[in-house]
Amino acid sequence: MTPPVFRRILRRESHSPRTVAMVVAVTLLLLSLAYIGTELVLDLVSRPALLLEPAAAAQWIVGLPTAQPGWVIGIGGAAMAILGFVFVFLALTPGRLPKHQMRCGERAVLVDNGVIAASLAQHISDETGVARDDITVGVAHRTVDVTIRPAFGVPMDRDPVQALVRAELDNYQLIPSVKTKVRVARPKESELGT
Repeated sequence: MTPPVFRRILRRESHSPRTVAMVVAVTLLLLSLAYIGTELVLDLVSRPALLLEPAAAAQWIVGLPTAQPGWVIGIGGAAMAILGFVFVFLALTPGRLPKHQMRCGERAVLVDNGVIAASLAQHISDETGVARDDITVGVAHRTVDVTIRPAFGVPMDRDPVQALVRAELDNYQLIPSVKTKVRVARPKESELGT
């Protein structure tokens, strides 16, 4: 496999298509066109309109700037601009799947963020002696959030854990690279009194 083909495969598998947004946009467009077509056909066969006759709708649109207060037109225009911006944003930005590329020698593999989180949590547990259930790891596209809740009376400093997490993530060679945030939480109140 050539490197460009491999890169294309990795990109395809790590990005989601915008199928849902496209289906919503096309459905709204088709419903609008079906309604307009229905109103036009009803007008042509001299039947009463469902909501608004085409001639009345055209007169309303032409008279809109003068018939309505300016703030209503402004709010309507702003709403349409925001809706248009959302559709343009969804069309141009790629969707991301919860995966990272991990270097394995000269190759790269895709690894689910949940697998990275579980592996990192197990590594932290093995190195610090904190129970695996007391370590929470969340992996996002650009950040890794680690929360450790040591047992009552067990002192734990954040800096060594931060260095441990950073070293393990450097071994993973994730693409894109991630920033780490480590918190050492206090024990739960239920653990203190009982």
